[in-house]
Amino acid sequence: MLPANRWAFKEWAAICDALAAGRQSLILRKGGLHEGREGFRVDHPEFWLYPTNFHQRPEQLTAAEAAHWQAATCESPPAGTIALSLYAVVERVQHLTDAGQLNSLTGRHGWSEQTVDERFHYRQPGLFALVVRVYRRPEPWRLVESPRFAGCRSWVDLGRDLPTDGCRPVLSDAEHRERMTDWPQLPAK
Repeated sequence: MLPANRWAFKEWAAICDALAAGRQSLILRKGGLHEGREGFRVDHPEFWLYPTNFHQRPEQLTAAEAAHWQAATCESPPAGTIALSLYAVVERVQHLTDAGQLNSLTGRHGWSEQTVDERFHYRQPGLFALVVRVYRRPEPWRLVESPRFAGCRSWVDLGRDLPTDGCRPVLSDAEHRERMTDWPQLPAK
């Protein structure tokens, strides 16, 4: 793990909640409008998770994650501030280009089947799957929300490095190892 990092990855608050609770270790991503012509890329192998409610609706989640949706959205910091307490290290990445690959991920992420299908087929078929190890900092970093953080973008430059000291893994080493052995269809990065 890096000693400090200035990059954050925007993700739905409900998915961040699932990652924080150890209910999942997978992030699916198509990319935002500000990703450019090339689309989404995994530019940073480690990042702070930036919970957002932007474009998030409970019907876009699995039934299990929709049950946690309200609690996840109620935990938002006051308007104009962001709280970053989750840090992710990417363990594996795969760009899925065959819709048949999506079935093997059922139950491993928080998106509804319809959301996965819509995102996969949007513009050009494809979706990124990022297997991550998530860490939690006991006291969140609180930052003033900047206009440059706004919009449909995956990556946010926080403007300064935030130390990762004190971050502890959400899953024990044994739980993490067990989960990682269960990903034969996702090659190591």
